[in-house]
Amino acid sequence: MVDVILGLQWGDEGKGKIVDFFAPSYDVIARFQGGPNAGHTLYVNGKKIVLHQIPSGIFRANKINLIGNGVVLDPVILRKECESVAALGVDYKKSLFISERAHLILPTHRAIDRASEASKGNDKIGSTLKGISPAYMDKTGRNGLRVGDLLDKNFISKYIKLRLKHQKLLDNFSFTEDITSWEEEFFESIEFLKTIPIVNGEYFINDAIRDGKKILAEGAQGSMLDVDFGTFPYVTSSSTITAGVCNGLGIAPHLIGDVIGITKAYCTRVGSGPFPTELHDLIGDEIRENGKEFGSTTGRPRRCGWIDLVALKYACMINGVTKIVMTKADVLDSLKTLSVCESYLINGEVTSQIPFQMDRLKIEPVYKNFKGWEQSITEIHEFTALPVEMKTYIEYINSNLGINVHYISNGPGTDQIIMAE
Repeated sequence: MVDVILGLQWGDEGKGKIVDFFAPSYDVIARFQGGPNAGHTLYVNGKKIVLHQIPSGIFRANKINLIGNGVVLDPVILRKECESVAALGVDYKKSLFISERAHLILPTHRAIDRASEASKGNDKIGSTLKGISPAYMDKTGRNGLRVGDLLDKNFISKYIKLRLKHQKLLDNFSFTEDITSWEEEFFESIEFLKTIPIVNGEYFINDAIRDGKKILAEGAQGSMLDVDFGTFPYVTSSSTITAGVCNGLGIAPHLIGDVIGITKAYCTRVGSGPFPTELHDLIGDEIRENGKEFGSTTGRPRRCGWIDLVALKYACMINGVTKIVMTKADVLDSLKTLSVCESYLINGEVTSQIPFQMDRLKIEPVYKNFKGWEQSITEIHEFTALPVEMKTYIEYINSNLGINVHYISNGPGTDQIIMAE
């Protein structure tokens, strides 16, 4: 069976630490979608490291890490990541594998991303400018280059053909930046990429399943950024939900086991797009500072707000979540009062459903307030020792969602995870 870990909000839920926590129980950790716009933060021997494309099980001994076909891969960023991993004593060439069907991000994809976002003015999507969207557009347009193409003697001619097509788009945007240095770095990194095992990913993963291996599929971004079910058009370019595991790894739906959904004890969002519970006050600033809410990939300050149970219940529904992990609960330690959004008020009507086009509507969150626990929980290891106010907060969330919080993260360390009763 294949268990899944994915985000239930707008990304940044702390998936890296949680995957690292669960990894010892699995044989294979596989990324199934997204690209270097992901930023999964881990602490290895006290040192912070952010993984953008390599699965978060890379620091666990004797684990196989697969970059699946649903990922769009930037060879330049991958090389830098591998160098960082190697500096910490990991022999990634023995544990890292890449699906030959994964699409490549070219330098011109990055240029198109930058030019397109700049052209939108105040209507910017909030792209990380990593070339993700243009790479997925080439994938669906049947123009993209894949990792397996690197082994083709005609790769250079295919690259030139696609580059010329991209140049026409860039000319339309009046993009004049010289990307020669980008291309030089790209081709150096292509040679590096060839030194990593390239495999037929769908056979690789299904053979592992037949051999009785336990698989953990690692998602990137969050469910509310899903290209179909997220807050369109302010979404990412891939399927971030459980269904994306099947497409992104080449496995059948009946092989999906547990779906472990991750939510913060509050909400954050990076970039543009609707965020009904966003706080534009000192409490929002306090949450941002307490939680160090700045993008691990972009460094941008994250928008912060109260937990949104309308969105969270929706995400649990479309993913088939079986267990919930609540991260960053300790960030709320200092707050006197906590609010939980239990429904929306739209055009005078109360609803508990996500509307079709959130950015076109004035959404007023309907809150239920709770007393804060106002004490540090970072040194607590047992659920029974948690403050009663925190238990009340969690119990309400459980009853509203109909799915229980099984694990509570109360600090950045891998050991700072409490199993709920």
